[in-house]
Amino acid sequence: MAQYVPTELGTRKVSRLLFEYAVPAIIAMTAASLYNIVDSIFIGHIGPDGSWGNSDGLAISGLALTFPLMNISAALGAMVGVGASTVISVRLGQRDYETAKQVLGNSIVLKIVLGLIFMVAGIYWLDPILRLFGASDATLPYARDYMLIILGGNVFSHLYFGMNGTLRACGHPTKAMYCTLLTVVVNTILDPIFIFWFGWGIQGAALATILSQCISLAWQFQIMSNPNQMLHLQRGIYGLRPDIVRQILAIGLSPFLMNLCACLVVVLINTGMKQYGGDTAIAAYGIVNRVVYLFVMMVMGLNQGMQPIVGYNWGAKQDERVWSTLRLTIICAEVVTCTGFLVGELCPNVLTRLFTDNQPIIEMADHGFRLDVLVFPLVGAQMVIGNFFQSIGHAGKSIFQSVTRQALFLVPGLLIFPRFFGLDGVWMAIPVSDLAAFFTSIGMLWWLIRKVKGKRS
Repeated sequence: MAQYVPTELGTRKVSRLLFEYAVPAIIAMTAASLYNIVDSIFIGHIGPDGSWGNSDGLAISGLALTFPLMNISAALGAMVGVGASTVISVRLGQRDYETAKQVLGNSIVLKIVLGLIFMVAGIYWLDPILRLFGASDATLPYARDYMLIILGGNVFSHLYFGMNGTLRACGHPTKAMYCTLLTVVVNTILDPIFIFWFGWGIQGAALATILSQCISLAWQFQIMSNPNQMLHLQRGIYGLRPDIVRQILAIGLSPFLMNLCACLVVVLINTGMKQYGGDTAIAAYGIVNRVVYLFVMMVMGLNQGMQPIVGYNWGAKQDERVWSTLRLTIICAEVVTCTGFLVGELCPNVLTRLFTDNQPIIEMADHGFRLDVLVFPLVGAQMVIGNFFQSIGHAGKSIFQSVTRQALFLVPGLLIFPRFFGLDGVWMAIPVSDLAAFFTSIGMLWWLIRKVKGKRS
């Protein structure tokens, strides 16, 4: 039987392609965010005795403290997953199918190696790391209990997220969506059973997360084992090739640095929250971060739908299709982030009350939500442009955008603003950095378009 190759990426109507690739990715990314939200909702309602209700906020504060460590794990996973997916898309556009197969095998080996290293290091230094991230004596036990299980399943998480990106790059966005939906459904079913019925508390939430990912990972491996697909799991593709590893890591360095900077930023935010508002402020930020991240994940879904289309057509030198895809993706992303802005400014209380019944946390989260999303309508375009550079293999430009938004703009804001505005200063640093990052992205895109059009004309 003939093996399937996604050549429609270079021939079909761009709007139709983006719809077919982005909608499943958006559903998948939204679903991935939703199961994190589900975890937070159940954890946020854990009372002092482990039952539902009368929350003291310590469990959700402990969960918020794990975000930086989970960002580091995501950084390593994204470095391999995004890098490999981009290289595969470009190689398919160039019809270099043998190299694409080697990229698939090499990416799996890299995910396993990095996942094991991070698991061992994370477990060994867990308590000092959590203290560094702002844990108090009251919140440390919750954060430790959650992360021990998450770190134990780190390899499976890396493989699960990476294989989803590979499925999209191979022309199977709908199957990638179904894998994520399966994870969400299983996690949502297991959460209340493990947390409240079995009485495992926050450890039950972590175990539900890892088990749901393992179930979907098994299905992903089954899909990728089909010999009728051009890219499938087979012998001879797992030996690490230095040239392929360098390509994967060079392109994946951008999302790695972005997530690493996000880790530093969350540490600084948690430190500022603890200094000016205590554990209550950390819990409030954890809630706001979960909700805002839902809209960010939608834009990331759009980016994932855009990535194989742009990568393929860039490799095939079909520039007009590249620019058309970029324009359409930016418009769609702006719709998403404008919606997030309206929700955050007009009705934050509707969402924050889902996570806890602790009134001080709710009031602080509502106020912080409004400050956090002040310039959120601009974030959509900034995210798409950054992913665009990554999708065409311009790793340096994508890295620069990632680092400037986090390290050059946000970190100084987090260090300076709280000295003048207290707790509000911590919140205000986020929209100010988003505004600066937006103008930086627009300038870099304008420069690239002029350069490419002049070179290829």
